[in-house]
Amino acid sequence: MCSIDGRELRFSRAVMFATEEINNSTELLPGIRLGYQIYDSCASVPVAVHEAFQLANGQDPVFYKSNICSQSGTVVAVVGESGSTPSISMSRITGPFNIPMVSHFATCACLSDKQQYPSFFRTIPSDQFQADALAKLVKHFESDYGNYGMASFLAAAQREGICVEYSVSFYRTNPQSKIQRVADVIRRSTAVAVVAFASDGEMRVLLDELAREPLAPRQWIGSESWVTDPQLMSCTFCVGVIGVGIQQSIIPGLREFLLDLSPADSYQCNLFSLFTFPSCFLCVLGAEPVKGVCDGTEDIKSLKSTYTETSQLRITNMVYKAVYAIAHAIHNAVCQESNSTTQCDKIITSESKEVLSELKKVNFSRNGYLVSFDANGDPVAFYELVNWQKSESGVIELVTVGYYDASLPKGQEFYISRNITWMDGGTQVPVSVCSESCPPGTHKVLQKGKPICCYDCIPCPEGEISNTTDSPDCFPCPSESWPNAQRDACFPKPVEFLSYDEVLAIILAAFSVSGACLAIITSAIFFHHRTTPIVRANNSELSFLLLFSLTLCFLCSLTFIGAPSDWSCMLRHTAFGIIFVLCISCVLGKTVVVLMAFKATLPGSNVMKWFGPPQQRMTVVFFTFIQIIICTVWLLLSPPFPMKNLSTYKEKIILECALGSAVGFWAVLGYIGLLAVFCFVLAVLARKLPDNFNEAKLITFSMLIFCAVWLTFIPAYVSSPGKLTVAVEIFAILASSFGLILCIFAPKCFIILFQPEKNSKRFIMSKM
Repeated sequence: MCSIDGRELRFSRAVMFATEEINNSTELLPGIRLGYQIYDSCASVPVAVHEAFQLANGQDPVFYKSNICSQSGTVVAVVGESGSTPSISMSRITGPFNIPMVSHFATCACLSDKQQYPSFFRTIPSDQFQADALAKLVKHFESDYGNYGMASFLAAAQREGICVEYSVSFYRTNPQSKIQRVADVIRRSTAVAVVAFASDGEMRVLLDELAREPLAPRQWIGSESWVTDPQLMSCTFCVGVIGVGIQQSIIPGLREFLLDLSPADSYQCNLFSLFTFPSCFLCVLGAEPVKGVCDGTEDIKSLKSTYTETSQLRITNMVYKAVYAIAHAIHNAVCQESNSTTQCDKIITSESKEVLSELKKVNFSRNGYLVSFDANGDPVAFYELVNWQKSESGVIELVTVGYYDASLPKGQEFYISRNITWMDGGTQVPVSVCSESCPPGTHKVLQKGKPICCYDCIPCPEGEISNTTDSPDCFPCPSESWPNAQRDACFPKPVEFLSYDEVLAIILAAFSVSGACLAIITSAIFFHHRTTPIVRANNSELSFLLLFSLTLCFLCSLTFIGAPSDWSCMLRHTAFGIIFVLCISCVLGKTVVVLMAFKATLPGSNVMKWFGPPQQRMTVVFFTFIQIIICTVWLLLSPPFPMKNLSTYKEKIILECALGSAVGFWAVLGYIGLLAVFCFVLAVLARKLPDNFNEAKLITFSMLIFCAVWLTFIPAYVSSPGKLTVAVEIFAILASSFGLILCIFAPKCFIILFQPEKNSKRFIMSKM
């Protein structure tokens, strides 16, 4: 059985209706009648090309004034085609002949290229605008027609930041296996929203295939070519379709014109291929009518089909405007306005080139709808946003829910005016995402083999943050900042140093002050008992100097506590180095005195005159002066200075004293170590010599502790991180100072305070 597209039939009749209106008008082309010749291209490019050549081969250059239009006349303009692909082919043929072609339904953006299609115009907006509208629609809710349209949509989707899981193309004439593969892609997809940029013919084939097997709910978003087609609205699983459609229009008198036809009338003209009545059909094959069971008396008003459906006139109005646009162009070419009257030459040679030129300038309004063309031959883009909603009776209806107006300022083009019915009749906006958004503090890592909207959210690496949703990368914090726990913001790193507020610093400071007090108390005891034999026999002058230096040793550890500054950094190291040399020099002097005292007891020895009190003082001053020189050179060349240590810990700043010159620092320590070792060796040599209360043994033991402390200090100092470095240094100072004062002076003070009977000349002489 032959068939015809009822909507295309209505388009053809709209051309006839508009032509009759123009011919009966007294304002537009008065006295001139337009003719038309209608061809059916069957949506076939070869047929369309054949007809384009027929239109371009007209010979007669005049307009006929009689009602007989059977003679061949010059074609000055073409209305059509309905499809983009046939329009492309036809325009390439008519273009070189300057025959303007005004399409009502060819929306391919490629046809806006005036270099390739200089004579092409259209009353329907370009796919470029439709793609933008669809992309904004998708974003708002989280054939060549299809190919070029989808390409435009993908570009617009990319601009709007929309992820596309898949993109497949097909044509209704493809093998059934190809259609089935496309349907399977939709069934297997995780995407809920499906944007179908296809013609009504392709969508009919696809929806029939999808209806064969159950399909999970999908939110269909449609282009104007199929979303307003009443025949497709019988698809039950498509309730909730939303898309863009050409503005709904009213054409007064068109419905009566369409219905003013009986089946018998169709015998006289082969425009019609099929009418379906309740009990009969009439099919015209070629030029010979073949009558079925119809008798020609049926009333076409009882017919319900896409042909008689005029409640949703959209594309039909584009056909209507196309005819009027051509008529206005012809009018401007052959008619002139004068004294409120219009004069038209009834017999005039009107070339298509003139009509083409005038068509670019047309600007009029018909039935309240503006008709004009821009430099690309496109009209102002205006779309209605339409939604398939089920009525109370269960019938799917096309409801206008908003609009898209490309002429409005950016950001105001898109408007939703009422509630939308979504897939399965739901009222909630469906969510179609492969992966949820990555929160701040993470970054996206694409899943292999999947589209860009499928990704994993990976926490930012240590020291880096991301402060935006769906961040593709993390970026490091500045050198003195560190991420918070959520890794979505940078905060200044905490500055760490050995502060007096800390428990460790308080304990060390307490030991430091206690040690200083102990040295002062010991000095007081010695001063009070300065005339006793035990004090006089142990070189009281060096003892008091040693106690003074030990007091300073204890107190100098306090300079290591607190925030480092320029002065504190220089003071803590140099004061420590000089005071300790003073201390070791005193111990060394006492050791030498023990040795010299033993030598002095030998017969004929006068060694003590070479190492008496003046020489002892000079020895202490000499050794101390060497350390002062080392410290001075260190301070002059490269002194210690405060610095922010950013490398030891990534998450905090260590405020410490840089050594300046490492050579200077180790020279100070080395000199102290050299004197300590020398003193230790002498003390070992003198440990068995008869001495007053065996002071040499006490010095040996104290120097053993001193050297042990500082030998363990070096690896501990190098390996201790942050503020613990300072704590280790303070501990070494305190430990060695306590070792000296306890080993050398504690036994003497014990005898002075608790064993006074031993503090006598007789007892001392007996020990010797």
